[in-house]
Amino acid sequence: MKLKNSYFFTLREDVKDEDSVSSNLLVRAGFIKKSSSGVYMMLPLGLKVMNRINAIIRDEMDKTGCQELLMPALIPEDVYIASGRRAGFGSSMFTLKDRKGQPYALGPTHEELFAIAAKMQIRSYKDMPFSLYQIETKYRDEPRPRYGLIRVREFQMKDAYTFDVDEQGMDEAYSKQFNAYKNIMDRLHLNYKIVRADTGVMGGLLSEEFQALAPIGEDILVLCDNCELSSNIEVTECVAPAPNFTEEPEELTLCETPNSRTIEEVTDFLHKSADRFVKTLIYNVDGEAVAVMVRGDRDVNETKLRKLLNATDVELAEPEMVKEATGADIGFAGPIGIRCKLIADNEIAAMENFVVGANKTGYHYTGVNQKDIHPDCFADVRNIVEGDVCPVCGGKIHFAHGIEVGNTFKLGTKYSKALDLQYLDKNNQLQYVWMGSYGIGPARAMAALVEQNSDENGINWPKDIAPYQCAVVIISMKDEQQVAAGEQLYNELKAAGVDVILDNRDERPGVKFKDMELIGIPYRITVGRGINAGKVELKPRIGDSVDVALEDAVAEVKKALAE
Repeated sequence: MKLKNSYFFTLREDVKDEDSVSSNLLVRAGFIKKSSSGVYMMLPLGLKVMNRINAIIRDEMDKTGCQELLMPALIPEDVYIASGRRAGFGSSMFTLKDRKGQPYALGPTHEELFAIAAKMQIRSYKDMPFSLYQIETKYRDEPRPRYGLIRVREFQMKDAYTFDVDEQGMDEAYSKQFNAYKNIMDRLHLNYKIVRADTGVMGGLLSEEFQALAPIGEDILVLCDNCELSSNIEVTECVAPAPNFTEEPEELTLCETPNSRTIEEVTDFLHKSADRFVKTLIYNVDGEAVAVMVRGDRDVNETKLRKLLNATDVELAEPEMVKEATGADIGFAGPIGIRCKLIADNEIAAMENFVVGANKTGYHYTGVNQKDIHPDCFADVRNIVEGDVCPVCGGKIHFAHGIEVGNTFKLGTKYSKALDLQYLDKNNQLQYVWMGSYGIGPARAMAALVEQNSDENGINWPKDIAPYQCAVVIISMKDEQQVAAGEQLYNELKAAGVDVILDNRDERPGVKFKDMELIGIPYRITVGRGINAGKVELKPRIGDSVDVALEDAVAEVKKALAE
């Protein structure tokens, strides 16, 4: 590409309405442009990078024998109702009606349509296994789009699905796709972890996530100092301490605690540390009040709570529901005399002489012990914290933050049952098809790469992901010798298969250099005064420059790209 008379622009200053390193740099470098909240234009440079990422994805998918197709984005809403997922998507699904009043949705995901497509192929066990994939635009009405391409409303997704006769076949297909995903992540040069995760609205038997490590990542990854534990905080088991009561039991006492609702306020008022308190939170679980007890310095894990109760919707209760369950205002709930189902975290079973809310506005109980509380059950319902005991080896837990760029699911027969996807087995009996689902977000991967590969000067793309591999920069467009040499190099590099930019703009050299660094071109050839001696300057994006002979420049670039 010759920059003069091409669509190319950069911004010198940080972008005010972008809240991450990647979004700021991608906008400044002219890769993307926000059109509305959570919706971005993919400009020519950005599309070049996306196409490179998608080419890697397609190559690895094709190697597994997976066939590509393309599903519609506009889908009858009835499809999601039939699978039982419409309620789960809730207001995150974009919906509309056609001129006849029929309800449609902009597809947030396509499991249902792939199952419908599979029906066209599957009659008997002889028609499987097979797998399909697409790279398609998805739509989800994120309540809080943020971090540029990381949390958006419209995004490209590669999703694949496998179809097998039984669980063993699904496991084999899953392993093949899982290994392909590892190859993709490695070829994208991402620094990533694979973690066990919650199946969420997708459902199924197993979910694993490919998390690109980055401080900005919204997912908390749980890792062990001693073993290979790698898990999302949502599903990580907490090891409960064994009861070891050594204190003299205190007398249960009702204490007035005026204007003390939060743990911080009550600890300050009673001069006790947070680990001597138990907070009781009231949740609305599918329309019913449920009280959950955790230690004062812990947080409830709503994913664990949802799984424990086999619930669809779990959220903190509104004040009216809290008052009905406790008889008190928010901030004074406790287990003694509670008027709803009560669940206590396993850790509570080892506590003694602790403090709880009294279900009376302005009061708490002190000296609470096991005989005073009567939960319906003890369960693991808290978030693990750094320094906790590893549930696998007993080592020490630490955290990292990740951007989810891929996920794999063993769906089992969830969707085949919902959509009546069956086949005749060897005994001529109807059986349900076993499915797997596998997703990658190419734009998220692009953003994660920038988060992991950038500096004060701009983006530092991996060589095979960058929009262009080499830039030829002509210092003076008024110098005919420099212009001729620059054009010669440009043409020779193109002929050699190198994706190259010719910066032939009438700009100052400093502007050209800064632009090439900002957009992340791996190698730059500068054609300047040295051309009088037959020399040009070759400089990597990070590293020192060297002078090379004009006739050797193309070979040197090819050598560097091959290393």
